[in-house]
Amino acid sequence: MQQLPEMVVKFRRTGESSRSEEDGISGEHEVQIEGVRTELEPVELGDGAAVPKEFANPTDDTFMVEDAVEAIGFGKFQWKLSVITGLAWMADAMEMMILSILAPQLHCEWRLPSWQVALLTSVVFVGMMSSSTLWGNISDQYGRKTGLKISVLWTLYYGILSGFAPIYSWILVLRGLVGFGIGGVPQSVTLYAEFLPMKARAKCILLIEVFWALGTVFEVLLAVVVMPTLGWRWLLILSALPLLLFAGLCFWLPESARYDVLSGNQEKALATLKRIATENGAPMPLGKLVVSRQEDRGKMRDLFTPHFRWTTLLLWFIWFSNAFSYYGLVLLTTELFQAGDVCSISSRRQEVKAKCSLTCEYLTEEDYTDLLWTTLSEFPGVLVTLWVIDRIGRKKTMALSFLVFSFCSLLLFLCVGRNVLTVLLFVARAFISGGFQAAYVYTPEVYPTATRALGLGTCSGMARVGALITPFIAQVMLESSVYLTLLVYSGCCLLAALASCFLPIETKGRGLQESSHKEWGQEMVGRGSHSPGESQE
Repeated sequence: MQQLPEMVVKFRRTGESSRSEEDGISGEHEVQIEGVRTELEPVELGDGAAVPKEFANPTDDTFMVEDAVEAIGFGKFQWKLSVITGLAWMADAMEMMILSILAPQLHCEWRLPSWQVALLTSVVFVGMMSSSTLWGNISDQYGRKTGLKISVLWTLYYGILSGFAPIYSWILVLRGLVGFGIGGVPQSVTLYAEFLPMKARAKCILLIEVFWALGTVFEVLLAVVVMPTLGWRWLLILSALPLLLFAGLCFWLPESARYDVLSGNQEKALATLKRIATENGAPMPLGKLVVSRQEDRGKMRDLFTPHFRWTTLLLWFIWFSNAFSYYGLVLLTTELFQAGDVCSISSRRQEVKAKCSLTCEYLTEEDYTDLLWTTLSEFPGVLVTLWVIDRIGRKKTMALSFLVFSFCSLLLFLCVGRNVLTVLLFVARAFISGGFQAAYVYTPEVYPTATRALGLGTCSGMARVGALITPFIAQVMLESSVYLTLLVYSGCCLLAALASCFLPIETKGRGLQESSHKEWGQEMVGRGSHSPGESQE
């Protein structure tokens, strides 16, 4: 029998198959030999030391974390991770939704003037805004799991404690501390995204957003049951249940393998990858785990390098606009439903001004029903975004969401009836929540591992700035001019749609970037040489 020449088996990166023209440049081709079956003996994976070059150039017997994640695929481990991460999102949504229920209740029960009611909402967003960058820095410096675990335990403790607040000043401080903890919850997306294969990433992150919708709906239903009998204190305590479940389950969470490799702890990263492969029943790639050289993590200046400066600034405005419009619509919904339509608010403006600021109205059963209907719009928002995001891309999905919201806001200028008003608010909330979801998909994809958590943290912080400002538009400006209020929201979203279109990088179909020392996406589109012009789209 003729002896066959020695064969070399290459582990091909995800993304190369769709870049055939670049394969031609690099000179690498995939060869299939018919009629030949090679038996591969099991190879013990050795400990990989950090490559002393600026970026690892893997040989045929090496692989990176991205290779392993793609080879292992989506399976039992990711399903478990989806549920646990979803609990964090559900808790975040409930803590946000409770603001629209708690404020009118305390306004009546404690006879608070309007500015103190508004401050009760704003202080939560002040806490979130001040802590988002800090939690991102902690996650980049000490690990995603560490930052997420501390923030959840913090939120749980002060969330339950706020149910025992005896006076206004106490609940103001405690809800501010709750907001400080909630600022770290978005880091669950960073941890989640780093364990997802490229093809499943967008769909999975969007499906996690279903838990946000579930949280908002559950909070309204909980309020319907608890408020008339047990009161707002028990509502605050019971709203912390998802956090309690997450706190118990988060010890199962592994640290991100990407983070471990980048921080030099390759043995731990390898053990994590083996654990995932075992749970999923999938094989590990053969060879030695390698990585780009170790680099500083969580440095703000890395967000403003020439490759990311424009992206960072545009994303900050997009996140600001998302939260500004989303929470503004939530606050406007109650006002519009109570008045009947925009024209009713305008005609009753003088009457409203004549009222004493201590005059209050408890939320009625009809108010809760209307709140529930508009909250249910989150679900079709997820479905629409899920359908379009991998078809038209992340940038166009965000732009589309902002445009539809802006259009619906302008339609509210018309003196429509309550039914049409409900439909317009339903559609507007569905699309602005979809835009928020698309931003949560795009942001972790566009930043490298070293700054991914910090990038998401700073964007989340800018979102909280928008949420902090929006009560003064949706409540204070509304008393002066309802049309100007709607124009502000519509104009802001039009600008955000433009910002989405001007983002220099489209992440659709790309892997997560490991190193900030290379052009964006270079490691994910093949191992050959590429021209600098290919780094951004």
